[in-house]
Amino acid sequence: MGIFKKINFGLTKTRNKMAGAIDDMLDSFDEITDDLYTELEEILVMGDVGVTTAVEITERLRDEAAKGKIKDANEIRQKIKEIVAEMLDGGEDMGLITVPSIILVIGVNGVGKTTTIGKMAAMYKAQGKKVILGAADTFRAAAIDQLQIWADRSGVDIIKHKEGADPAAVVFDTINAAKARDHEIIIIDTAGRLHNKKNLMDELNKIYRVIDRELPYSDREVLLVLDATTGQNAVNQAREFKSVADITGIVLTKLDGTARGGVVLAIKNELDIAVKFIGVGEQIDDLQPFKPLAFADGLFDRIDYKDEEDEHIPIAEEIVEEIVEETVEEIVEDVEPEVEEPQEEQPKKKEKRGFFGLFNRNS
Repeated sequence: MGIFKKINFGLTKTRNKMAGAIDDMLDSFDEITDDLYTELEEILVMGDVGVTTAVEITERLRDEAAKGKIKDANEIRQKIKEIVAEMLDGGEDMGLITVPSIILVIGVNGVGKTTTIGKMAAMYKAQGKKVILGAADTFRAAAIDQLQIWADRSGVDIIKHKEGADPAAVVFDTINAAKARDHEIIIIDTAGRLHNKKNLMDELNKIYRVIDRELPYSDREVLLVLDATTGQNAVNQAREFKSVADITGIVLTKLDGTARGGVVLAIKNELDIAVKFIGVGEQIDDLQPFKPLAFADGLFDRIDYKDEEDEHIPIAEEIVEEIVEETVEEIVEDVEPEVEEPQEEQPKKKEKRGFFGLFNRNS
């Protein structure tokens, strides 16, 4: 499944809820009225687009109608899609050109931060790049262990220290390992605690200083991982993190499992933070680079893309196959019965075969 098809499929729940409601609303209007704009605004707000963005979309529609570019209600839908695509456009490309380049990943527990890093590592490796991970979220031992599992699955290197170690020291060692081994992409798992903003800010600033000293001219991305299923709470969380970190992009996970995909618009339009990646499934290749036009299409139309070879990002097939083989081996080991020594065959006795006889061991 290609990138556009994955995005379109991943937005099924959001499309069914928001676009379905818009279509039903437009069918009830023969002409453009104030009531139409009011109902449209309510639908957009209910779709987690956010009040500010919903008002902006309806105001732009009013302007287009006043200029004569929208003549009837049937043209509203297409114009909304064009406005959404324009709002989302800009900043979505990862600016990683230098060798090495570094990606800092932050996010609270449960949003899919470690999984995102693992999938990102697999994606870059599938593109032929050498990747190394740094386990700088030393607050939880589980975070270090989980990152190790994903490093093993993706087949990339990892630098880690013990729980409670200085995160900046982990970053320092990871950068130097990357230099020594000619890695092109460094991905750092950093702390995501918001309950103490000062500590988080101090920790990130210390990491920034290490990077500035060791990689002064390297390209750098600071990605915040958010859970799309939390809707407007994701926007609030992004706002909080933006106050303590220089966030350059958003990774929105679990889009396929929610009808709240409209939150992408709120994040981009209200906070002016570009969405870099979206998670549209549980497979290792289901983390997709964000495409504004594909996303706008996915919000309103179900499209069967047939030819996507030019846009398709190569999947790490060998990694997927390795994981599947390991999983199958584990399942076989768990369920494979012990082989008993063959016993001497005894003369069979004639027995009655009623319904329950079908389950007789000798039957």
